[in-house]
Amino acid sequence: MTSSLIEAVDIKAPVSVSWSLWQDVERWPSFLSHVKHVERIDDSLFAWQVSLPGADKSFVAELTEVVPEDRIAWRTSEGVHHAGVVTFHRLSDTESRVTLQIEYDPKGFVEHLGALTNLDSTLANYDLGEFRRMAEHEAALLDPSPHRH
Repeated sequence: MTSSLIEAVDIKAPVSVSWSLWQDVERWPSFLSHVKHVERIDDSLFAWQVSLPGADKSFVAELTEVVPEDRIAWRTSEGVHHAGVVTFHRLSDTESRVTLQIEYDPKGFVEHLGALTNLDSTLANYDLGEFRRMAEHEAALLDPSPHRH
């Protein structure tokens, strides 16, 4: 049986800014604290190193769908089996919502990652708050109007 995890965050930044941060997979470690390193193998394959409580793991993930300013989807081809998608939603000219969905086999996931407690909450803490801070900071740099902080 597959488990699914969904997290969403509203950001005071246009979709273009949110998208620009996510589209560069190698930048993900800058806002996803459990992702230690992502290295591009080719146009669609990336080697990941993740650090979760009780386990440091590496796996290879393939980008399965990239639709600019709409969605990025991936699935693992080696290592810990999971699949994920990040979608981007325009709320207004200056606001967007980013939704992250992860699908995984809890039994296989726990077996691969070792003695991991609170798996869902660990995964759910995908540091979307940190991502929101980065996106809002970048949006503020792009918009020099005085009402921005």
